[in-house]
This record gives sequence, structure tokens and C-alpha cells, in this order.
Amino acid sequence: MVTLTILSTSDTHGFIFPTNYVKPRAHMPFGLIRAATVLAAEQQSAPGPVVTIDDGDFLAGSPLAYYVAQVQPHSDPQPLVRIYNQIHYDAEVLGNHEFDYGTDYLERALNASDRPVVNANILDDAGRPLFGQQYRIIERHGIKIAIIGLTTRAVLQWKNHDNVSADVHFHTAVSIAKELVPRLKKIVDVVIVSYHGGFERNLKAGKLIESLSNGENEAYQLLSEVKGIDALITGHQHRKIATTVFDVPVTQPGYRGEAVGKIVLHLEPSKAGGYVVTDKSAHLIETKNAEFDRNIAIYSHQLDKKVDHWLAEPLARIDGDLTFKSAQKARMKETAYTEFIQRVQMTTMNADISATSLFNNEGHGFENPITMRNIMTNYVYPDGLALELVTGKDLKAALEKAATYFTLNLNNQIIVNPAFYSPKLRHYNYDMYEGINYRINVAKPVGHRIDKLLFKGQPVTDDQIFRLVLNRYRAGGGGHYDMFRADKIIAENKTPMSQLIADYLRAHSVVKATVDDNFEVVNEPDTK
Repeated sequence: MVTLTILSTSDTHGFIFPTNYVKPRAHMPFGLIRAATVLAAEQQSAPGPVVTIDDGDFLAGSPLAYYVAQVQPHSDPQPLVRIYNQIHYDAEVLGNHEFDYGTDYLERALNASDRPVVNANILDDAGRPLFGQQYRIIERHGIKIAIIGLTTRAVLQWKNHDNVSADVHFHTAVSIAKELVPRLKKIVDVVIVSYHGGFERNLKAGKLIESLSNGENEAYQLLSEVKGIDALITGHQHRKIATTVFDVPVTQPGYRGEAVGKIVLHLEPSKAGGYVVTDKSAHLIETKNAEFDRNIAIYSHQLDKKVDHWLAEPLARIDGDLTFKSAQKARMKETAYTEFIQRVQMTTMNADISATSLFNNEGHGFENPITMRNIMTNYVYPDGLALELVTGKDLKAALEKAATYFTLNLNNQIIVNPAFYSPKLRHYNYDMYEGINYRINVAKPVGHRIDKLLFKGQPVTDDQIFRLVLNRYRAGGGGHYDMFRADKIIAENKTPMSQLIADYLRAHSVVKATVDDNFEVVNEPDTK
């Protein structure tokens, strides 16, 4: 018997050190510097051959990754890539956030990487893989192993279209796997699929948990329709999964390096030649107690110091208060921080109305003085802005969609709809608006919760036309906001929003904290 161990990371997002950057010198239970130690220990202690895979989203998503791409004198991914090169990976899969800074930046990153790229479903006009190869075949201890790489095809919805050229074609994971898995199964012993995507259905009941309209996640369909997969590595959703689905071991190791995925396959020689899988298991190894990897510490020390210095840069002072204590309360009643972000967006794009989100529950607004740290921990991803022409009908539909963020518990209290935090945190899909006055009444049925909507003191009508500014992800319909589309965009500013905020602050040495209380979320049952 041969025991094959398959290790994986995913969605590390450039979080090298155990910090979310909200406070300096934090030591939190995650980080690549911890995950690397776990990987090395598992590689060393494994009873047989080991395959190690990164499932994507390493190039963007942290202040450190942003600094490397956007702030240092020359945009060069090498300082970040060199850190990842300290880990022995057998394959690298592309995530959706690999495209954040454009394909040129991505290609330079891959050229600097010593990890072989496998990506089967991102093809050119001729049907050839644009990055790396569709699969990689390796042999360990006489076991022939194929690794297929797949990427969520929702990349274009998540990113600026200019970041991906027109000759880049994203095929469905299922269609490509149907083509490759049977073919490879004839010539190898083990087929590993590493898919930077997640599950669209509940893993136990098979119940649909999200819309299938954009094909963002299709791992459940993949396993239900494609036979011959021996192990499936997933990502993108930032979930912690270690289980079997349709008798296939599956892992998803969270994000920011908080866990390492581990799949163990036991193989026996086959009478027909080669090997067959006789037993399998899936595990997650938490990294929170792991020591720092020495090589990564050495390679990242100087970069970490530069990032910390940049984050500490004061940009402007505040007349008032731009902090908030509770993200949940900030989503129910406007804060000065939210109004400030809306002001920057409306000023930048000359808009009638603005929409923005609190992207997670870790940020708490801007402290005094405002620093880059404040900006980057509240606005992590490098989204630009889009100006879109929308009707009053579109606006109402968007507000009703946002209103599904709330529900009532058994005590009739307003709480967050579980669909926005399970199976994946999706707080970023709740938008708040400026330039209108509106009210969300959670007591009313879904689709009929906006019981007040005014523009300049007058009720909004369906045929009114508005200039709405919002981030590029949402402007393309991201988050299943189908009323917004790329063909409605009339202007764009591709500068990352974090930079637009910084530029605004540099031009205004003192910013005044104001709140016009233009929206509220209430629970007021109809007493008629």
C-alpha cells in the first residue's frame, strides 16, 4: 500500500504575517508565515509521497499585496512572489483576484514564480491555455498523478473588464473537467482537481444555496456529473471544509492561511497495472499555533517594514468623528464614515446618487488623524468606480435587493439574514445609498420593504434617470444585482478607490464629519 498526501492552501491574499492590519503589530491566528510551517511539517512527516498545491488568490487582497502592486516606485510582483517561492508547491491555480492588477502584472508574477501553473479553463481564441498548462502529470513513488487547475468563471464580474483582454475565454469548470478527467484517468493512477471556486449547493441536502446565473461556484455540479476525480481542492468561498462529496474527498482551507487542507489517499496495486484508491480521508490543519517559518520571515522582513511605514502615513485630520463601534448598527443607520465615502465617490464621478458597502466587520472607520492604515483596512480590494445611468425602477430593485440583508429573529429583532454569512461571509453585498432618502421596513415582505424613497424631497418614479456611482464590481451586476449591467456604464475611474480616498484627503487637510441620516432600517408592522 502507498499513502499519498495532498496538501493545499487557498485564498491567502498576500497575508504573509498574522495581521489584518487594523492595528499595528497584531499577532492573529493566520498568515502564510504560519501555514508554511505546517506545510513543511506535514511534508516531512508524511508516510509516503506528497503533493502540495496552492488553489489561488495569492496576488491581491491585503495591504501588503496592494503596496507591492500600486505603491512601491515600480509595480513589480517579485517581492511578493519571492516569499511564496520559499514554499515547495507542485502546482499553482489562478484565482479571480489574480486579475486585480491586470494580465500584464499577473504574467510578470507567474514569470517570477517557481510554481508550475495549471489552468485548464482559461483559454485563448484557439482553445489553448493562456497561463501555464491545463494539467500537470507527476510521478511519485511509482504513482502517476495528474493535477488539473480550474478557475471560477465569474472573474469578469468581479474585475474591471479592462483587466482581462477580449481574447481571454473562461469556460465552465464542469465542461472542461468532463473533457479532461476521463482522458487522464486512462493514463494516470490519481486525478486531482484543484478548483478556485466553491459549492453552489448544500453539501448534505444538495439544496441550492446561491444563484447559478454567473457560474461563480459549480463544485457540486462538478462532482455530481464528472466521474473519475480522486480528490477535489476548492477555494474562493473562504469556507472551512473537509469532507467527502459523492465519495470524493474535498477540502477548502478558509482564507489568509488560517488552515491547510490535507487529503490522504491509500492506494493498492491494481491487477490491470498501476494503482487504485482503496481508502480516502479529508482534513483541515489549523495554523493558529504554528511558529513563524524562518525563510519567509527573512524574505519578508524588509518588505514588512516598508508596508508598516506606508500605513502609518498621516493624510488629514478630522473635525468630528469618523469611527463607528458596530458594523451592524452602521448598516442600519448612517454614520459619518459612510457619508464621507459617499462624498468622495460622488465628487469623483459627478453623480446624483452613490452606493457603498462595509466590506467586512473588521474595519471601524477612520481614526484621527486619518492614515493609510485606516483606508486600507476599510477598503482592501482595488476596485475602481463606475458611473451608471439607472432608472428609478432599477434603483428600487437594488434597494429591495439590499434589504434582503435583514431578517427578524423569533423575538422580532432585526438581525442579519444568514444567507449573508453562511456558507460564506457576504457583508459586501449590502449597499447603503447617499443622494436619496429611504427607509427599509423589515416587517414587510421581501420585495416590498422600501416604504420611502425620495430624491430631493420628491418620490422617485420608475422612469426617472439617475447618475449612480458605485464600485466596478457592483456596476457589472456583482452580487447578483442584475439591475446593474456593464452596458449601462457611461464613465469609469479605474484608479483604486483606496487611492481616490487618499488623494481626496491630501487635497483636504481637514475633513468635517457630517451625517444627514438619509436612511434607516426599522421593524414597523402594519397595524391596520
